[in-house]
Amino acid sequence: MKSGARIEAFLEMMSAERGAADNTLSSYRRDLEDASEFLSGRLADADATAIRSYLDDIAGRGFAATSQARKLSALRQFFRFMYAEGLRTDDPTGVLDSPKKDRPLPKTMSEAETGRLLDRAAMEASESAEGDSLAATRLHALVEVLYATGLRVSELVSLPLTVALRDERFFVVRGKGEKDRMVPLSAKAREAMRAWLDQRNRHPRQVDSPFLFPASSESGHLPRQVFARDLKGLAARAGIASAKISPHVLRHAFASHLLQNGADLRAVQQLLGHSDISTTQIYTHVLEERLLKLVNEHHPLAD
Repeated sequence: MKSGARIEAFLEMMSAERGAADNTLSSYRRDLEDASEFLSGRLADADATAIRSYLDDIAGRGFAATSQARKLSALRQFFRFMYAEGLRTDDPTGVLDSPKKDRPLPKTMSEAETGRLLDRAAMEASESAEGDSLAATRLHALVEVLYATGLRVSELVSLPLTVALRDERFFVVRGKGEKDRMVPLSAKAREAMRAWLDQRNRHPRQVDSPFLFPASSESGHLPRQVFARDLKGLAARAGIASAKISPHVLRHAFASHLLQNGADLRAVQQLLGHSDISTTQIYTHVLEERLLKLVNEHHPLAD
């Protein structure tokens, strides 16, 4: 079969019947012509072994898994068209697995950077002028509680006032799927929360709110975008690139630092509120580094 003619017929069908955009058609053309060139112009006759060889070739050329998956998708569409039109009696891509996409590692912060951030927040809370003390004390409480608990930012900003009033080492938070979990509060977080509560109670507009971090917003509590903006400003003042930090990054730091210091993956799963351990397994690189260090430092034959 002449692959060039089959590719043109496929593209015509995608345009006429499915209304594919010009950019989509151009992408299909590039991917199919690339495969056809590798297969010496015999793409339309290719079997599964030949297609697999092509996929191995593009992987060897350094294409990312996402690009490999896109090219395989174009081939699948092409051969399904061929089968539907009666031009082939089989689909050679049906037995091929899609390339596995590497899951990106979460952005995080070192313990030293996190320490600088918290120290800066504490300093600003204690040294701020009278007019700025409310915002500085609130921000200090927010970052201390976030790093102590690993809460999602939506969980943090909507914390009920009762969490601070109880002043206990643990509290229960309701997370995704309306599931409750228990999270700890460090001594520093409790102290920062008490300082914020004292400031909060001096303001009549805030004292009656059921939220720990009230605001004149639609939700009644501090919007997460406001906290994210304030956190970036704090990071910049602490000498940390603001692009490197977000509430989610601080949540990842909480998990990573626990694992680096000996915590169990299952325990971190529970603290983060992940219903599936596979979600927490993005942190296995931290465990691998810890185990490697353990072997290098303590194995009798490591030297």
